Amino acid sequence: MSARNFCGRTRREMLWESGCGFSAIAAASLLGQEASAAEPAVAGYTNPLAPKPPHHDPDATACIFLYMYGGPSHIDTFDYKPDMVGRDNQTVAVKTFGRGGRKNEGRIVEPRWKFKQYGECGKWVSDLFPNLGQNVDDIAFLHSMTADSPIHGSAMLMMNSGKILSGSPCLGSWLNYGLGTVNENLPGFCLMLDPRGGPISGPKNWSSGYMPATYQATVMRSQGNPILDLAPQAGLTTAAQRRLLDTLRESNIEHEMARADNSNLSARIASYELAYKMQAHAPEAVDLSQETEATQKLYGLDSPKTAAFGRQLLLARRLVERGVRFVQIYSGGAHNDDNWDAHSDLAFNHNLHAGETDLPIAGLLADLKQRGLLSKTLIIWSGEFGRQPTAEYEKGTGRDHNCFGFTTWLAGGGIKGGTSYGTTDELGSKAVEKRLEVKHLHSTILHQMGLDPNGLNYFFGGLNQKLVGVEEVEPIHDILA
Repeated sequence: MSARNFCGRTRREMLWESGCGFSAIAAASLLGQEASAAEPAVAGYTNPLAPKPPHHDPDATACIFLYMYGGPSHIDTFDYKPDMVGRDNQTVAVKTFGRGGRKNEGRIVEPRWKFKQYGECGKWVSDLFPNLGQNVDDIAFLHSMTADSPIHGSAMLMMNSGKILSGSPCLGSWLNYGLGTVNENLPGFCLMLDPRGGPISGPKNWSSGYMPATYQATVMRSQGNPILDLAPQAGLTTAAQRRLLDTLRESNIEHEMARADNSNLSARIASYELAYKMQAHAPEAVDLSQETEATQKLYGLDSPKTAAFGRQLLLARRLVERGVRFVQIYSGGAHNDDNWDAHSDLAFNHNLHAGETDLPIAGLLADLKQRGLLSKTLIIWSGEFGRQPTAEYEKGTGRDHNCFGFTTWLAGGGIKGGTSYGTTDELGSKAVEKRLEVKHLHSTILHQMGLDPNGLNYFFGGLNQKLVGVEEVEPIHDILA
């Protein structure tokens, strides 16, 4: 049967004429902002990633979240507990709650690394982080963080989305939704996983939840081409690529019209356009060969131990340099000692993961600072919880999960460096002064990025949903410069 009907027109020609140039809207936006004049032709069409004005002048224009999956031990890294030294294997009365359930006493595992003071602030830092220790005057340490769950999956969802249950947008999605993107050729939210695998609760941690999928993360690989299918299809000229993209758009429009549902049309058009633009611009952004040998060495790319994480951090710097709002990078993947989950041999586990991350993180801070980017780039370092001061098992040095008190730190982006906020008790078992919840961290991040944490909302399920919850939450003012 001929592709033409009895009127002598193809289906596409009929759609074009009857839709008054409907499909030209997407093509127009490829040519620039002139598309805005055509947008009213589609009821309710808006570009979901268009830049939006912040609620107030931001201290930070980009955010890099260094996620230490598995729960690093705060008392072996940044929360110095000298009272524990010399008390190895002593039984003490201390309430704990982790994978092993609730306990009222346990056997002390004293810190396996020595601490020393760094910087003008005299901050005590473990020998696990000798390079990062050189940067303490740029860092604010939160020693009284708490979580609502001692279980990885729900605690990770809490740290990423503010809820222990799945289905809510993550922090990066909220920033993407609230601010849009200043670079229409790159995603507003990028995610990099550990080469050993993803975290236990998977894509829920970087999902846009009840928001449109436009706001979810673009996952970038740590090895090979960071973005899959980025290279143009072999043998296609630029003109052919444009024709192919137009065909895909038109078929999508036909599908939406057949369903009589255009509610997601703007997001679909935007996704096609972003994919096309990334083919032209992303290869340059992810090309680390443009960096000098000295810069690559600064991030540890010359060592097998630090190369994978260092490559991700260098890529993150290149992305925020080009206008990407939010980048999240995972240290640790899969299960057990593939991440920071030190249930058996504490020394083996933390030597491994700190050894992979210490130099690259210090390199990132130094590189951002020398380029004048640190003042506008907010850096967060955290796991989903900390670890207990007592042993999990009858023998060994493994620590169970601790959601009652742990350490998170922030740097750059208007943060007051060389500060420590809150404390845990003498054993590090729980927060005792200036107790913080994850919502206080999220509130601080949103505030520094120019958003009102109590005013940023998305209507869903009959409610104005918020990242920080229904109650008013203040940012942590004491750590703001």
